[in-house]
Amino acid sequence: MVEVKAKLKYYHTAPRKVRLVADLIRGKNVKTALTQLNFLKKKSAPDIVKLLKSAVSSAKHNYKIDADNADLYIKEIRVDEGPALKRHRPAWRGTVKPFKRRSSHITIILTEKKK
Repeated sequence: MVEVKAKLKYYHTAPRKVRLVADLIRGKNVKTALTQLNFLKKKSAPDIVKLLKSAVSSAKHNYKIDADNADLYIKEIRVDEGPALKRHRPAWRGTVKPFKRRSSHITIILTEKKK
């Protein structure tokens, strides 16, 4: 069984927000996942669509899998925490309130269903 991987690193959205989108498509067929993501109104949805299409095209190119006829599904989609940029915001009486701009690493693994 062939596993096809695609990664998106240093994506500038918090992992907590990206996991909402990832949980929707985990374990689903690629075609079903793409149609769901196209109608989803989340900031990370178009970027996950792009990553999913990248995984499908690498399956075509590297493993000669016909993506139209093959039953590709998302075996695993993982959203890990990337490095956080430490920033600060001015607050009352000349003080500073620190906050973090979080980033994510997204990994998608596709496989074919056994027949």
